[in-house]
Amino acid sequence: MAAIDPLTAGAVLLATAATDAVYVMFTSAVVARKRVPAATWSAIWYLLSSYAVISYTENATYVAFAAIGSWVGAYASLTFLHRPPGGPPVGAAPE
Repeated sequence: MAAIDPLTAGAVLLATAATDAVYVMFTSAVVARKRVPAATWSAIWYLLSSYAVISYTENATYVAFAAIGSWVGAYASLTFLHRPPGGPPVGAAPE
């Protein structure tokens, strides 16, 4: 079994904590139907979890495209789901 590097372990712990915290903020903004905050938190979430993109493509430039795509996707989704306050949510059964 390989030895555990305390610096790497701490970095993984902090990165995971930050990613989950941002995910919670994203979810909160989605529930509140706030498009710009949700889109922004989504982009930050992708930036934090972009290690896989860098690892697989070996080009960090693609991270910017992932963040932009995330922002646009969250903003567009909430634009489509946006309803005036007090109205039924999208997908609710008619009364």
